[in-house]
Amino acid sequence: MIRRLLLLCLCLPWAAAAQVPAPTVAITFDDLPYVSVPAEDDAALANMTARLLQGLQTDGVPAVGFVNESRLYREGSLVPARVDLLRSWLRAGLELGNHTHSHVSLNRVPLEVFQADLLRGETVTRPLVASEGRSLLWFRHPYLHQGKTADVRTAFAGFLAAHGYRIAPVTVNNSEWVFAVAYARAQAQGNPEAAQRIANAYVPYMDAEFARAEALALDLFGRRIPQVLVLHANALNADHFGALAAMLRQRGYRFVTLDEALQDRAYASPLGAGGIEGESWLEHWARAAGLRPAQPPAVPGFVVQWAGPAAYRGY
Repeated sequence: MIRRLLLLCLCLPWAAAAQVPAPTVAITFDDLPYVSVPAEDDAALANMTARLLQGLQTDGVPAVGFVNESRLYREGSLVPARVDLLRSWLRAGLELGNHTHSHVSLNRVPLEVFQADLLRGETVTRPLVASEGRSLLWFRHPYLHQGKTADVRTAFAGFLAAHGYRIAPVTVNNSEWVFAVAYARAQAQGNPEAAQRIANAYVPYMDAEFARAEALALDLFGRRIPQVLVLHANALNADHFGALAAMLRQRGYRFVTLDEALQDRAYASPLGAGGIEGESWLEHWARAAGLRPAQPPAVPGFVVQWAGPAAYRGY
């Protein structure tokens, strides 16, 4: 009898752990069709996009790509080859969303100007999505700027609802773009050793970002929540998304759609008005609860040097 009780006690922690669901993450990409690439000719962009999509498909990752339609133009003319880059996302079974036409900030321009830029940002994307039998559903604020006043945020929320959009949050914000600018500069200068060193530092940095987000979610909700990661359509991820996906799987993550992630009740939590520009939803929630989020992990100095000041214009 005693032996049976001991076995039962030993098994209980395992049984409890087995019942804890695996953490999940939704992957999103901003600034489609491209940003931070060594070259912007059509062939190079097509190659970069093909590598990125192949990586997503190989790892079975659903994703949403958020489009800045200004990047579809060259000298004021729409470039069909760049529209084809968006079409390739849809045909790979992925989703597209609106990231405004010209990546303006709702904290920097009047609401009516911002709304006009958003509508201009669906000129190509909406009919393209419709041609594939899909709907244009998602919107993401450039720079994660939500508007400086409650009146602006409320009015814009009504505008989005009237046009059939849902806001795409971010819980794992990060400085991936700094690595991407550095990586592209190293490639453009013909320095594969530096590019590899930058890539080797990228995944450990992102690992630390996820550890930070997980700890913050635990402080706020006492449990895991589905995370939403923001990346960018760039050469760094085209070449190294597989390593990033492997790290996430090692942390126990399962990849889910954005819609599936947002079913979690945590995403019904109000953001509050006390956040800092460009912070993630988790950081906004933390400040609303009176918590001070931990500082993000530092980008290695050599990566910052390769990126240069241009990296810090932000995305």
